[in-house]
Amino acid sequence: MAITTYAAAWFLPFVVPICLYVMYTDLSRMKITNIANLTLAGVFVAVGLIVLPFDEYLWRLAGMVIVLFVGVILNAAGVMGAGDSKFIAAAAPFVALGDLVLLTFIFIASLLAAVVTHRTIRMTRLRQLAPDWTSWEQGKKFPMGLALGPTLIIYLVLGFLYGA
Repeated sequence: MAITTYAAAWFLPFVVPICLYVMYTDLSRMKITNIANLTLAGVFVAVGLIVLPFDEYLWRLAGMVIVLFVGVILNAAGVMGAGDSKFIAAAAPFVALGDLVLLTFIFIASLLAAVVTHRTIRMTRLRQLAPDWTSWEQGKKFPMGLALGPTLIIYLVLGFLYGA
């Protein structure tokens, strides 16, 4: 993996609670909040400055801006929600460029697991544990935070365990 164990270890304790919050709010309200996205970006700005070489830090910040720009275009085209695109932009600098293929596989696995889990629970009595969650009634819409949050967590855990 291209991410260092050192960087992953520093990022993990800050990122995990934010990702869990994103999963919860997207399930319960179908909304990834701006405060979560800004907090995630802020964690990178503060912690990334400590744990990454300065040139790499600047490139990753530039990547965040590029990903945000692409996300805004995709949101305007109706491809994804605004919260999803902002979360992806805020999460982008945590990922080392050399790990993009791995991240794609992690995302695909997380998305499949999230869709199967969400759709299965929605059709069973387990749904009664959280009967007021908005995501149960959305038809074809899906709370992508349920897949995006675990993607970043899994990536950082793997980086901690197997990083450079």
